[in-house]
Amino acid sequence: MAYAGGEGHFGDLQNAIYGAGLSGILPTIPVDFPTLEKRAQAALPPHVLSYVQGGCGDEWTQDSNAAAFRHWGMVPRMMVDCTRRDLSTELFGLTLKSPLFMAPIGVNGIMTADQHGDLAAARASALTSVPYCSSTLSNDPLETVAEAQGDTPGFFQLYTPRDKALAESLVRRAEAAGYKAIVVTLDTWVTGWRPRDLNTANFPQLRGAVLMNYFSDPVFRASLPKPPEEDPAAAIRAWAGVFGKVLTWDDMPWLRSMTKLPLVLKGICHPDDARRAIDSGADAIYCSNHGGRQANGGIAAIDMLPDVVEAAGGKPVLFDSGIRSGTDVIKAIALGAAAVGVGRPYAYGMALGGAEGAAAVLRAILAEADLLMAVNGYPTLAAVRAAGARRL
Repeated sequence: MAYAGGEGHFGDLQNAIYGAGLSGILPTIPVDFPTLEKRAQAALPPHVLSYVQGGCGDEWTQDSNAAAFRHWGMVPRMMVDCTRRDLSTELFGLTLKSPLFMAPIGVNGIMTADQHGDLAAARASALTSVPYCSSTLSNDPLETVAEAQGDTPGFFQLYTPRDKALAESLVRRAEAAGYKAIVVTLDTWVTGWRPRDLNTANFPQLRGAVLMNYFSDPVFRASLPKPPEEDPAAAIRAWAGVFGKVLTWDDMPWLRSMTKLPLVLKGICHPDDARRAIDSGADAIYCSNHGGRQANGGIAAIDMLPDVVEAAGGKPVLFDSGIRSGTDVIKAIALGAAAVGVGRPYAYGMALGGAEGAAAVLRAILAEADLLMAVNGYPTLAAVRAAGARRL
């Protein structure tokens, strides 16, 4: 695959697909979200599908996240030479080949048949140069996941435990493993009301899934009478007792003191919170409503992004929630996002084809984003931001 600014463009993928079609070869992974989701629905076990696909309450906010992109539009510009496009961006002192990153998903580990979906996601990151934000909830230790990402930068998402020593241990491990930022999720100290999971009484973590970062942590292990391998039920109970610290602004000095890496606060949707986060020492804001999984009845995340960007005062604003396509990515960039996270689409690709499946989804998203820029007369991300987007 060639990249913008190199030998080719992300959009060259369509030429490869059409060329292969002349020999009767069709894509094994759908390039559009509806078909991708339908295929994944047929492939995933029901309990996994309901957890990944479901949202909070009647899922109105989850659905609104995706639908809201349709009331934002961009105005194309003509007579602009876009034969060369550059999707590269700077983030946390890193030069990235695109603004796309893989958002953290806590059940990646159970998205593949071998139960090592975290490694598949990391390998997809390595295959595409799209950074992966690895979740605290994982079926493989964060060190192994980081290694699988190769030279592609990765970020570590922290669900802050109630035990400060354990939180500090996780962050130290992430630093030592080479992650380039710590992303602290703020909205998940308690789980939102998720009917799909409640109706099947299915909570994967209570069954021992995706807890390897805890079970491999020296601080967590030291707190147990027996190692997790000898008494997994007791270890699971211990995890349930330590998960989910209620964070307040009074915790910011402690969070800031834990790491010299860029500190990103995830879940910020109000401009006042964005300003306070930056004033308190955060290096970046992550505008997200958790894809509608944690709270229902809220405003679509993309509609809150512009105010958050303005309040951040020039600090980078990462964004996710509702991203389904390359067009969505470009609209988020137009509204000020520095980087854009995709979640469910790559997870569905992983369910269908492991690392290669997830990589295929990422490549398709990047191809669509690149071609939209070409047709609309935006040769760079700076041009996209200058053009902006209009509320329809």
